[in-house]
Amino acid sequence: MPRTYCSISHAALRHNLQRVRQLRPEASILAMVKADAYGHGLVEVAKALQPGVEALGVAVLDEAIVLRQAGIKIPVVLMQGVFSLQELAAARIHDLQLVVHQQRQLDWLLQTPGTPLTIWLKVNTGMNRLGFRPEMLPGVWSQLQQATAVRQIILMTHLAMADMPTESLTSQQHHCFMACQQSLGIADAQTSLCNSAGILAWPQLGGHWVRPGLMLYGASPFAAQCAADLQLQPVMRLYSRVMAIQQVRAGEIVGYAGCWQAKEDQRIAIVSCGYGDGYPRTAPSGTPVAIEGAIYPLAGRVSMDMLAVDIGHAPVSVDAEVELWGEQVPVDAVAAAAGTLAYELFCKVTDRVPFYQRIH
Repeated sequence: MPRTYCSISHAALRHNLQRVRQLRPEASILAMVKADAYGHGLVEVAKALQPGVEALGVAVLDEAIVLRQAGIKIPVVLMQGVFSLQELAAARIHDLQLVVHQQRQLDWLLQTPGTPLTIWLKVNTGMNRLGFRPEMLPGVWSQLQQATAVRQIILMTHLAMADMPTESLTSQQHHCFMACQQSLGIADAQTSLCNSAGILAWPQLGGHWVRPGLMLYGASPFAAQCAADLQLQPVMRLYSRVMAIQQVRAGEIVGYAGCWQAKEDQRIAIVSCGYGDGYPRTAPSGTPVAIEGAIYPLAGRVSMDMLAVDIGHAPVSVDAEVELWGEQVPVDAVAAAAGTLAYELFCKVTDRVPFYQRIH
């Protein structure tokens, strides 16, 4: 095996998808595979999910075209919509569904006849990132209903603070969304509100469609709960190996800037993984690392190609297997230590790290 690699478990992916089904049995699933399936491999993940979901969500046109060229036939939704008339034409060619969240996208759609498309109309209920304001919605809805270029309209919004269950903004957004439905007189129209955090923490929000992302990949959207608490399994495991063992004396430093110092004579394991592979440079001393099933603390700064682990006097040997995150070390724990999110760690694994797809 190479010095550092990622293992991707399709069995864990399917388990997490089943968890979505358990939580929202009445809903259709729009699975988020944008950003190379959160760094897990766009085509491979899409193929693994395809039998069990109703649609796939990507951010931009290029991702959607890759899926179509790979033979993915189920609906694919462009979550940012199109950015030009040329992209709209390509969306029709590839039979894509579009999120419409601003006036120019609406104008392009209304001005160019062609194959009717399914439109996900985004309303801004309080996140203030994308979407039409509620007072604009009746006019936009009416225009879409009358457009020959529109096959179906699904009303959607995005939750800003669903990962913080005690905050009131999610309830306010829900009430705003329901008021929008009432103002349009579309109580029975297709709707979508919930991302992973919404699926897990806000069952009362409902919606015909749910949009799981992070939970599919086995990480938690909540600061106070780990993935195992949510009955999720890690899909990505980042592995490396011990490349050297150093004997250090009390008072000696390890790594750049001397920010870790040995308190006694002891051993340090040098692992062949660093920020050049995607391990976070900001991970501090004490971040957990698993070596042959035992947990040890990171020691000193992460380098581009290496990191150091405080193994004390443990009988760790060169070539011992190391798990940086996965089953023994939750990715959420590494992310919390590094002051970031699991999303970022997944997406920042670099091209020099090979991926191995595990079906079982």
